[in-house]
Amino acid sequence: MRRKKIGIALFVLVVVTAGLFVRNSSTLAGAEQGQQPYLLAHRGIGQTFDLTGVTADTCTAQRIDPPGTNLLENTLPSLRAAFDAGAAVAEIDVQLTSDGQLAAFHDATLECRTDGRGTIGENTMAELRKLDVGHGYTADGGDTFPFRGKGIGLMPTVPEVFAAAGDRELKLDMKRDDAADGRAVAEFLATVTPEVRDRTAVAGGDAAVAAVRERFPEMRATSRELGKDCLLRYAGIGWTGHVPDSCRRLELPLPARYGRWLWGWPNLFVERMRSVDTRVVLVRGEGDWSAGFDTAEDVEEIPDGWAGGVWTNRADVVAPLLKR
Repeated sequence: MRRKKIGIALFVLVVVTAGLFVRNSSTLAGAEQGQQPYLLAHRGIGQTFDLTGVTADTCTAQRIDPPGTNLLENTLPSLRAAFDAGAAVAEIDVQLTSDGQLAAFHDATLECRTDGRGTIGENTMAELRKLDVGHGYTADGGDTFPFRGKGIGLMPTVPEVFAAAGDRELKLDMKRDDAADGRAVAEFLATVTPEVRDRTAVAGGDAAVAAVRERFPEMRATSRELGKDCLLRYAGIGWTGHVPDSCRRLELPLPARYGRWLWGWPNLFVERMRSVDTRVVLVRGEGDWSAGFDTAEDVEEIPDGWAGGVWTNRADVVAPLLKR
């Protein structure tokens, strides 16, 4: 009798496990499974660099790869080129200046990439306009600086970015986790139409993103807190096919190494998130830092039938590869 009970229990366990597997298999993804992935152009199109040994203090402009493009990140020419290449969304870094304007720039300080000093927040927009944003780039340890003198006046404001983007989608990445930056972004977003806000996403630290969402609760957003809340809840109930409310209207950047642990990964997961108006963006990277899909070899890593976003620094290189 005991053996019989054990046998029945094992049979039930196998059936339940098989049911969970089948219910969360990507083969259940619908017609959208065959949809082409879309490109998120990280800071437009810019220079790439080796992530080996990079820390929060590393000046990445001083370790770029031999230039494969003459474009510089977070500039209007870079943004336009990304859209012309086929990017569906462009991500631009955002910081608040000392005179209350929003500038597109990534680094915490100006010394690495430009000929300026201090931080964005310590300078007016007029002062930042005078800087050369290509000053510090070198691929050979400082023997040559191929973009020096070519980036003068190229640091744009966020309103200029929106004007250049036209009807394309943008993601604003707030580099300082400060509620003041979030409120400034919200103030700007209040000046655009609901249609423009609907095709805009915000990202950054928890405080900055919360300040934007306090004014616009339905804003598509990315932050550590929002992503963690969504994925932990989904890990608990996603096996049922239900997507928790905490996952609604987000953008989730995910490395494949994390995604493989999620119910329905890859394509069914993307489809489920799309059902709550959330976008999933695939990023590369095995360490502490995210990397872009920037080469033909990188593109080979994208899961078959992937229908989400693809994070890239070189939309001009990757877009033709995806079309094939």
